[in-house]
Amino acid sequence: MVSTSEHPPSPLFSSPAPEGAPGYLERLNPEQRAAIETTDGPLLVLAGAGTGKTRVLTTRFAHILLSGHAKPWQILTVTFTNKAAREMRERISFLLGEPVEGLWLGTFHALCARMLRRHAEYVGLTHGFTILDTDDQLRLLKQVMEPWRIDTKRWPAPGLMGVIQRWKDRGLTPARVTDTEDSDFADGHARAIYTAYQTRLRELNACDFGDLMLHVAEILRTRPDVLDQYHRLFRYILVDEYQDTNTIQYLWLRLLAKRTGYPSNICCVGDDDQSIYSWRGAEVENILRFEKDFPGAQIVRLERNYRSTQHILGAAAGLIAHNDGRLGKTLRSGKDDASGEKVLVTGVWDSEAEARAVCDAAASFHAKGQSLAEMAILVRAGFQTRAFEERLVQTGLPYRIVGGVRFYERAEIRDAMAYMRIVNQPADDLAFERIINVPKRGIGPAALQKLHAAARARQVPLAAGTQALLDEGGLKGKMAAQLATLMNALSTTRDILTREGHVVAVEHLLEESGYLDMWRNDRSIEAPGRLENLKELVRALSDFGTLGEFLDHVALVMEHDENAGDAKLSLMTLHGAKGLEFDTVFLPGWEEGVFPSQRTLDEGGLKGLEEERRLAYVGITRARKHALIFHADRRRIYANWQPSMPSRFLDELPDEHIVRKENGAAPQQRLNMTDSVFANGPLTTRRRQDPMLADANTASFQLGDHVRHPRFGVGIIISADRHHLEIAFESGDTKRLLSSFIEKI
Repeated sequence: MVSTSEHPPSPLFSSPAPEGAPGYLERLNPEQRAAIETTDGPLLVLAGAGTGKTRVLTTRFAHILLSGHAKPWQILTVTFTNKAAREMRERISFLLGEPVEGLWLGTFHALCARMLRRHAEYVGLTHGFTILDTDDQLRLLKQVMEPWRIDTKRWPAPGLMGVIQRWKDRGLTPARVTDTEDSDFADGHARAIYTAYQTRLRELNACDFGDLMLHVAEILRTRPDVLDQYHRLFRYILVDEYQDTNTIQYLWLRLLAKRTGYPSNICCVGDDDQSIYSWRGAEVENILRFEKDFPGAQIVRLERNYRSTQHILGAAAGLIAHNDGRLGKTLRSGKDDASGEKVLVTGVWDSEAEARAVCDAAASFHAKGQSLAEMAILVRAGFQTRAFEERLVQTGLPYRIVGGVRFYERAEIRDAMAYMRIVNQPADDLAFERIINVPKRGIGPAALQKLHAAARARQVPLAAGTQALLDEGGLKGKMAAQLATLMNALSTTRDILTREGHVVAVEHLLEESGYLDMWRNDRSIEAPGRLENLKELVRALSDFGTLGEFLDHVALVMEHDENAGDAKLSLMTLHGAKGLEFDTVFLPGWEEGVFPSQRTLDEGGLKGLEEERRLAYVGITRARKHALIFHADRRRIYANWQPSMPSRFLDELPDEHIVRKENGAAPQQRLNMTDSVFANGPLTTRRRQDPMLADANTASFQLGDHVRHPRFGVGIIISADRHHLEIAFESGDTKRLLSSFIEKI
């Protein structure tokens, strides 16, 4: 039960508020002060980048307490991260001059866990329920899937877990998943497995992370008595980063804020122009419909930016103004020295020149006294980091990867490198151990021990011992068949390496080993990015004469001293940069298909385009003093250079705030926003589909199609089967090749 008087009196209220307490309002600008002093009714604070939203939120909390409107435990304050919650708690204590106990302040999930402990019996649990981590969730789901005999290669458990969690993020219990909401995943059994999974969780007195909010929302929807208790408890609700809320978070907040007989004292702080997380369920519409959800709501716009120069803000404002789905505000500088330099837009000849130009500019800023810690390279996709990492190592500039790992340390890259190593050096037991069960081939610890014993008995490397066991019939069943496929892929790859070179050999190996199919069939959010990284890895191979040279190069790059000095240039994705700021920001890759992302445009259409534009806005507004944008005239896809079209976003930047510089780039015709590419039907750009991201079949090809291969050039398809194409090339050669590495022209 929730009691409105269960908390002990706070020392804060044992005496009147300190004399002169309103002094905390004196340093605020008029808009910030209005956001703090508007305490009655629903309030939306549109807080642009760098306008002091955290200060407003914490000062508002303190103001509600100091003005006597509520006790500390009568304010529900919601953040998106534990770090933000800790920072807010510390700021509130500082403003009040003493610690404050009994706060309902934390992340959505932390607050819901606290609520669920009180009311667990309403959803079939007890208050001592266990919250499962990711590994336990997957282990349980695999057990639940067994009766359906699901092909886990085609429908892997992590993919099904993703489907279930998306249902939970949308507030859908198994009973609420309608036919239109259902998924064809797991041969159409996803909804039934979801039901069984939830039943098993209750039997174990457990819940997963998604259940924390789902269960509490269900309790509030079905138990009016519980909802009324919280309505009486929470006099005020404060929400940070409202633009990032998903459906279940939105529903939970609405249930708590819509108080019959009580005013809806909910204050949401957010920025519709910085909603960039739709891929993890965020709904920008939540903030756009705030006035509809809460009639009579007041809106306060925080538009004075205390971070960036006026040219940076002007460029960002001009760009984001092209979005239709926004409430509208225009940032202006609140700094006295706001003029600064214009945003520099540089065109370079190719992607390699781009890496040189960015790193040379960083070195130049550093030579002039700017700390590397105040610089950042912000890329749209993780695969872009490779070229910059290698150039930074060559120039000796210390760097750090923020929110991720270095390119050659990523799991999928390490796997692919292990495949290459065992081809290049058959005695590399460590490499063979890494790939022998990736993808899954049923090789458990006992089977691996048997293979090691066979190798030791014959005094040969592990791979050779495995082949000997296969030849002698020492392995049986499905495991033997899958190992035979692997060993055959390694053998044929070595033949191709001798005849056709390392680029074609590695393409063949990643395809025939099943490694690419493993990621194609993975339905997780990360899978497409991993495929992009593998594509970039294959592209990097073409810079070297042999596979051995490439492996040596990577070994040297990996020896880069991570402890070389304290100040390091930051290298990260645009998504990872939200909430951060730097003196100088480099923004490379502003080309159609890269930024805006082709995949986002294909999947999201005009809505996806607007989110990409918001991401560009976030990138520019990370800069305090210098923003440098780069675009390349061409990029290499595998061994071939392909022309790139400058991003449409470049034409949307106001001329009065930018300087354009062509640094060896050939002139290009930019995409005109009035073109009819998205006037009817889904939004697309004029880039070909990435061959590695396509399905591994020949359905999209026809006899007579003109195609291109990265090594053999242009040719015509003369025959095809499910995975292979026979192509007559202009050189006079005829080759039978995997379709995954062929593209139409």
